[in-house]
Amino acid sequence: MTLDEQERSEDTQDYRASRKRGGRLSEILDSIASDEARIRVSVSDIFQAMGDRAFGALLLIFALPNVFPTPPGTSAVLGAPLVFLSAQLMLGQAPWLPKIIADRSMTREDFGSIVTRISPWLARGERMLRPRAVFLVYPPVEYLIGFLCLVMSVILALPIPLGNILPALAICLFAFGILERDGFVVVAGFVLVGFSIAVVASVLVALVKGFIFLLTTMLS
Repeated sequence: MTLDEQERSEDTQDYRASRKRGGRLSEILDSIASDEARIRVSVSDIFQAMGDRAFGALLLIFALPNVFPTPPGTSAVLGAPLVFLSAQLMLGQAPWLPKIIADRSMTREDFGSIVTRISPWLARGERMLRPRAVFLVYPPVEYLIGFLCLVMSVILALPIPLGNILPALAICLFAFGILERDGFVVVAGFVLVGFSIAVVASVLVALVKGFIFLLTTMLS
């Protein structure tokens, strides 16, 4: 066994041990939401709670709301942290967010209501996933994941009608793959990235053609 393989094996063992200790994202979020000593919950609180799995957790938290229809401008607000995190993942850096983003917070009650809605879905996904093809969540593939998440984050932040759902879902798949060390989910993310780019490109082409047609009609 090479040194790299040994490190991956040890990491997988640590991952399984953390799962036994209740290290799933859904359980950590539930724990934060039920902590009556907290008045507010900030992004940095989640960051610290997830430890070395902060990349996957934060990518998922910022991307997941965009999977569903949201008020105009929401994707632009949530897209900015995704751009930061994706760029850092691509460059192999430790996760870091500017203070203005890390200090964003909400009341524990509001955070709890959000967790109540998403926790069952997270828990269901976590039960389905497990460490498989773990080489796909390590460098150099990890850097490629970061690059694709960056591309999806930029697309997500653009004001394209319904253009945020598929890119956000692709980022969620990558985030789940990183969190659960599941390379199969990462492969699904690669496939969805290709599909997302094709759909968004089609929408952009349709918008450009519509604009040209409208302009031609007005000038004729």
